[in-house]
Amino acid sequence: MRKDFLVVGGYGHVGSTICRELSLTYPGNVIAAGRSHEKAERFCQTMGGKVRPLALDTAEPIHPSALQDVKVVVMCLDQTNTEFVQRCLQQGIHYLDISASHTFLSEVEHLHSDAKDGHATAVLSVGLAPGLTNLLAARAKREIGPLRTLDISVMLGLGDQHGKGAIEWTIDQLQTTFSVMNAGQIVPVASFTDPRKADFGKGLGKRTSYRFPFSDQQVIPHTLGVSCVSTRLCFDSSIVTLFLAILKRVGFFHLLRVEWLRESVVRLFGAIRLGKELFAIKVDANGDGGEVEYLIAGKKEAEITAKVAAWTADAIYRKDLPKGVYHMEQLFELEDVWEYIQAAYTFDHQITVNKSSIPYRNVQ
Repeated sequence: MRKDFLVVGGYGHVGSTICRELSLTYPGNVIAAGRSHEKAERFCQTMGGKVRPLALDTAEPIHPSALQDVKVVVMCLDQTNTEFVQRCLQQGIHYLDISASHTFLSEVEHLHSDAKDGHATAVLSVGLAPGLTNLLAARAKREIGPLRTLDISVMLGLGDQHGKGAIEWTIDQLQTTFSVMNAGQIVPVASFTDPRKADFGKGLGKRTSYRFPFSDQQVIPHTLGVSCVSTRLCFDSSIVTLFLAILKRVGFFHLLRVEWLRESVVRLFGAIRLGKELFAIKVDANGDGGEVEYLIAGKKEAEITAKVAAWTADAIYRKDLPKGVYHMEQLFELEDVWEYIQAAYTFDHQITVNKSSIPYRNVQ
């Protein structure tokens, strides 16, 4: 009988928190996997036997015994193809992915038939953005009916600790052009352009945010039927945000194709501690029934991403969910995960936005 969670990237910044969270309920049935057995072993030694180590490279052939007892895979690493995902689903292993890359997630969507045939469930768009942003969008649709426009703004704190993989992904996206839905038409937009003001509430105020290729804006038009969706990014330091926008306008990010320069910028971002350990997500929705806005803000973005992922992995483990490939908002509602987040995650304040029954948290 399959009984284990396999967390790929389980000794990394987000993965280690997922392992800790799952091990509270399933001690001994959580595996921290990654390419380095030494790093996995070192992490597991801090867990008092609740988490087991495994050397695993998803880009290489995997011995069948490595997956024989695995019930749920939690993927915390970026992948270049879907071979590992397909193998899991065909063997009846449930799968969860915290990736924010729409290119990869859209490829996983094509494995819907493999998942159904293998009696497995895959859940994508899990975390903060995508993840909570998708659930907030779904709640807005339930509250005010069909949505016409949806503007999502994400603020990240430069004083927070982010894993190297997350920093590399963010840096790489600064030089991309991606497609979004605008008035029912798919149009190209360049990353870190098209600024928009977002109000992040008391203590944070209004900030200018810029287009950024989080996958929620490409998924929500299809899962929720919204004809115009945008997601933008800013940092808690307005100066740093503006500086990046200027660098974008002068074409600096094209130079990041030079590997040594890219690595230098990644190291610089990893060392920056100019701001606070905070995050905020703001959702502004306009629909047939009027307008609504939601704001969730707190500390340590990686931690809340891990908490959402751990809750979702536990739900996949325990519940008989529909088989196939789904995004988070297609299987769950915000209320499902919110109670767990409030109990497992420390926020600062609780108030209500626009008479909504969903609380938001604000950092002073």
